[in-house]
Amino acid sequence: MDMRYPIGQFEWEGQSSPEHRNHWIQEIEGMPGKLRTAVQGLSEEQLNLAYREGGWTIRQVVHHLADSHMNSYMRFKLALTEDNPTIKPYDERLWAALPDSVTVATEVSLAMIEGIHTRWVALLNSMDHEDFLRTFYHPENQRTTHLEYATAMYAWHGNHHIAHITSARERFKI
Repeated sequence: MDMRYPIGQFEWEGQSSPEHRNHWIQEIEGMPGKLRTAVQGLSEEQLNLAYREGGWTIRQVVHHLADSHMNSYMRFKLALTEDNPTIKPYDERLWAALPDSVTVATEVSLAMIEGIHTRWVALLNSMDHEDFLRTFYHPENQRTTHLEYATAMYAWHGNHHIAHITSARERFKI
């Protein structure tokens, strides 16, 4: 197994069906609970273990998920209210190295994720087919992204990082 991609890399198979979208929304909805379970019972020392050599600590992964999903939620709102808005990229590696990502209790980001996902899922469930075809432009990779693609990718993203934590727990027997 490639420890960078414990569930494999994200794959997009093209346009989605309502069943696909419902599945992705369910994955996004369930992510906060899965994440909370993944870190439950870990000590401060264990939260500061890197999930793989050269990788972030478990604490940084939790904070990254809050940062990333907060940004994604904002991108959805922009795409739903503007025509193909240009989003603001950020350097996730630099964000993960900031003091709040290496010192703050994971409970803070767990609570943020629960709130963000509650709002995000309500928004996703209100969207129709045309809404999922709305787009935003990412200037860093010079790509226009449909919200249906972003929904699938973020369903994967949560599971991807939770697998980093659960596979680390298995390897370290924690």
